[in-house]
Amino acid sequence: MNATDLLANTLSADANTRQDATQKLENASRDSYPEYMLMLSSVLVDESSAVHVRNAAGLALKNALTARESTRQTDYSTRWLSLGAESKAKIKQDALITLGSTSQKAGAFAAQVVAAIAAVELPQGQWPDLIEILLGFVNNQPNPNLKIATLQTIGYICETIKPEILSLRSNEILTAVIHGARKEEPSQDVQIAAIHALFNSLEFVRENFDREGERNYIMQVVCEATQSPSVSVQIGAFECLVRIMGLYYDKMALYMEQALFGLTVVGMKHPDERVALQAVEFWSTVCEEEVDLAIEAQEAQDYGEVPETESRYFAKIALPEIIPVLLMLLTKQEEEADDDEWNVSMAAGTCLSLLAGAVQDAIVPAVIPFIEAHIKAEDWRHREAAVMTFGSILEGPDPTVLTPLVNQALPLLIDMMTDTNSHVKDTTAWTLGRICDLLISTIKPDVHLHPLISALVNGLQDSSRIVANCCWALMNLADQLGLYYEDESETPQSGPLSPYYEGVVQALLRVTESTSNEANFRTAAYEAITSYLTQATPDAIPVVQTTVVTILQRMEQLLTMQNQILGTDDRNNWNELQSNLCGVVICVVRKLNEGIQPLADRIMTIILQLIQAAGKTSTVLEDAFLVVGSMASALESNFAPYIQAFLPFLYPALKAHEDTQLCTVAVGIIGDISRALGEQSSQYANPFMTVLLENLQSDVLNRNVKISCLSCFGDIALAIGPSFEPYLDTTMNVLRQAGAVEPNPLDYDLVDYVSQLREGILEAYTGVVTGLKKTEKVNLLLPHAQSILDLIQRCLVDAERTDSLMKLSYGLLGDLADCFPGGQLKQLLLANWVANELRSKHRMPAETKKTMRWAREMVKAATQ
Repeated sequence: MNATDLLANTLSADANTRQDATQKLENASRDSYPEYMLMLSSVLVDESSAVHVRNAAGLALKNALTARESTRQTDYSTRWLSLGAESKAKIKQDALITLGSTSQKAGAFAAQVVAAIAAVELPQGQWPDLIEILLGFVNNQPNPNLKIATLQTIGYICETIKPEILSLRSNEILTAVIHGARKEEPSQDVQIAAIHALFNSLEFVRENFDREGERNYIMQVVCEATQSPSVSVQIGAFECLVRIMGLYYDKMALYMEQALFGLTVVGMKHPDERVALQAVEFWSTVCEEEVDLAIEAQEAQDYGEVPETESRYFAKIALPEIIPVLLMLLTKQEEEADDDEWNVSMAAGTCLSLLAGAVQDAIVPAVIPFIEAHIKAEDWRHREAAVMTFGSILEGPDPTVLTPLVNQALPLLIDMMTDTNSHVKDTTAWTLGRICDLLISTIKPDVHLHPLISALVNGLQDSSRIVANCCWALMNLADQLGLYYEDESETPQSGPLSPYYEGVVQALLRVTESTSNEANFRTAAYEAITSYLTQATPDAIPVVQTTVVTILQRMEQLLTMQNQILGTDDRNNWNELQSNLCGVVICVVRKLNEGIQPLADRIMTIILQLIQAAGKTSTVLEDAFLVVGSMASALESNFAPYIQAFLPFLYPALKAHEDTQLCTVAVGIIGDISRALGEQSSQYANPFMTVLLENLQSDVLNRNVKISCLSCFGDIALAIGPSFEPYLDTTMNVLRQAGAVEPNPLDYDLVDYVSQLREGILEAYTGVVTGLKKTEKVNLLLPHAQSILDLIQRCLVDAERTDSLMKLSYGLLGDLADCFPGGQLKQLLLANWVANELRSKHRMPAETKKTMRWAREMVKAATQ
């Protein structure tokens, strides 16, 4: 079969044909990479090939060069770079020629290929003349197709390559892009491609944005493009404005005043929804920026500093202009709106919520007249818009401003749960959920609870979206009332929800009997059940006990059905249900603690069967393992009888290095078992330590899981105390080496990772030190004291240290000093940095300060 037929077959409607062709291409890419790449590029450049086949060739080329996972990307890059010079030159030449194809689509495929090769070669200092070639294509060619595809290429390159790699050419790139984006450009297609390229290069041209003259010109071109006769150009221009506001807020005051206020308010009224959506998104971005700046300003004030960027209060200034437009857009709902379809009414609701966060109290008088005028309107669209407005402003303004309004609105909203229109009921249920979540104190138990719960429970028999929102509202009601009464000094025997517990949980259980999970309503019902059981007061414990028995019966029933599962949908449904059921069991185990003992055999039998049935379905395995972890924590030493049966399932999960989540959960279980059994767990310490050390040496395992492994050393050491001696030296060496890692301060991801790594190491050291403290083996710590103190010093002097890192450091310093009150560490603890850090005047939470004072006392006692 020739290449063209093979590529055509990858797009076949027949699954077997498609799979066979894809497999043959994958084999070719693996077994004869140079020939494979040359074959693809020859199809891509061939003007006589069908466009869909050229598309398949371009896609296959791009996929052979780019990958989402970093390890695979490294392999692909190495494979390309080691290709022969002639082959590489031929493929690059073919891709560049295809940019000028008579078919615009073929040019677009080639743009992705050129950008994919550039992403591999430019960082290595290869293909140095590429930018020159591309600029030549844009500036000097009469062929509009070539200009379009080249601008697309430039946009893709700017999006994927770090700016510093092309910093010397950024001016020329920007000039070429802006030239194509001007209103004078004769080809609209070229202008659209240039606007999209500009969008992708906005972060890339940061230095140009710092220069006023260049910034003015860029803003002029973008603003003019919003007025283009082409709707596609307008959409692209508004997308650019959204991105510019997100990146360069601090430079926007002049442009807001002169153009952007007016342009975007008019844009929100645009008859084409795609333009209106971007104009609304512009104001959503403004609000997000100003909410962040308000938080930063508050933090700066707390520290007596000046914020780096000050808010210009654009949202507050524009409020009178944008509120009427947003409220008008809220009434543009679609009768049969698809959940996944983003429309202008949804966008306006989101913008209104963000606006409430940005302008706070000022939004209330701006929208109340609209709510009052429309909440009882004949037209359902106006009723729904009024309720949506009310629900959208509940977070941002001061609760004391909102409370009287909510008190007034609650009876009406509860009544509206019986509205004739399902959209109105859906939004009302969501609004009631927001009230329960954000303003629980407005719900008076003796006045509102009965009608509110009745309305929400009745709503559980409605359409799936309404059911999901009623479940969410009921969940918030339980969670927030639980928190509201949590502050009472002694746990009350009953709470305001006590009379309703059985009825609500039974109603939610009926919802969960559904075979469907449309709009996630069944999952929402299980989450609500979990909240009610978690927040149960002592008088509602019988409900918790009967519910868990029902849940276990369902798990047993599902296990008997698993052989009847036929298709993927059935399997996914089974997996999802088991995960939901595990979630309920975990919350009950945590609630009842040792009270779960009578059901322990039954739970563990079910869970071990579930682990076997789940096979390699990691989500179900994770949830099943979390049940085991909660059982270990609840039963403590009584968990011992189940360990031998469970370990054969734990070890494979610990060795599943490709599955980050499952491996993380499995490592956590080692900690749970060690804590539960205490000294009894020493019989398992050897296999546990062996597998943890193997995990640390894995090249595949995610580095964050390795942090969990280090922290787990501390759990084992703390549990078995002096019995940890055989593993002490190895552990301390590993911890010392890991503690020596220093981040590059410019690599934020690495800075964050090193901070988490150090927390894991400090937790491990704390477990080891505490495990040996006040035992006859305490002197084993002496040779390691210096390296422990070195890490503590490194953590405390780090300008980027977190509060949790400081608390761990002080705690470990105190623990180490407390181990040697006889002065064995006197010289080390008298180092100047120790005294300085223990007298630190840094701002810190009260708990951290308390730990620091305790550490100071311990060090003082150890250096007398």
